[in-house]
Amino acid sequence: MIHIFVACVAAVVALASWFALLAVGRAYRRYQETFQNRARASASEFFLFLDPSQLWTLNLLVCGGLTLGAYVVAGSLIAATLAGAVALVAPHYVVASLRRRRLDRADRQLPDFLLALAGALRAGQGMQAALRQLVPHLSEPLAQEFGLMLREQRMGVAFDRALSQLYRRVPTEGMGLVVSSLKVAMQSGGNLAETLDRIAATVRGRLHLLGRIHALTAQGRLQAWIMTLLPPGMVVALSSLDPETISPLWQSPAGWAVLAAVAVLEATGILLIRRIVRIDI
Repeated sequence: MIHIFVACVAAVVALASWFALLAVGRAYRRYQETFQNRARASASEFFLFLDPSQLWTLNLLVCGGLTLGAYVVAGSLIAATLAGAVALVAPHYVVASLRRRRLDRADRQLPDFLLALAGALRAGQGMQAALRQLVPHLSEPLAQEFGLMLREQRMGVAFDRALSQLYRRVPTEGMGLVVSSLKVAMQSGGNLAETLDRIAATVRGRLHLLGRIHALTAQGRLQAWIMTLLPPGMVVALSSLDPETISPLWQSPAGWAVLAAVAVLEATGILLIRRIVRIDI
């Protein structure tokens, strides 16, 4: 009877392990597909032509290296798992941060570009001729975006659709104003040069106000960084100075509970500070 019971338990465990492996495999393939699709889209936004499969392989290698390094340094599977999870998630946040910086750089370039475009229109040039003359003298990323728009038009894409695709690639408030004004001017006419001057002044004033807010909220952002880096720094220092005292934090259920509580409190504090210092205009 005992042998039958043990055999049934072993069969149930084997079946559960099989289904768990299937679930892990499906989750792995789903995450790989999502990662490659996001990598392909992000690379196209930055005008980079990279193989998503190679980026996925590089991400796995970095993840494995960080996991192994964390296990060697801390000697804990929990720390190694956390390091691997951070390595898997970090590329999305890095790409999002680079994309935000790129959009901010495009917004800062808009006022000068709009003033130059308004001057070309006042000189008697048409919209297409003015864009073809100004785009080669722009710097990235506006040179890439407007250059792509002009290439799309040469391939037969309508001007309205090219403007819509430009706004889809650069979805900022300033670009939205530019695209809307160009669409309205091409359909109904009007003094487009004066409109572009007003948009340039509006965008410049908004950027100036954003700069002041960024300076005034610098202390709050510094507090968020200090609050984020202080606990890991203390753990590293204590691990180097007195590893026997800090070892229960990695090797006992109570220590794991403390780490989980610290992580939750850290994340909550960071989110609250970000909500406070983030002011939309």
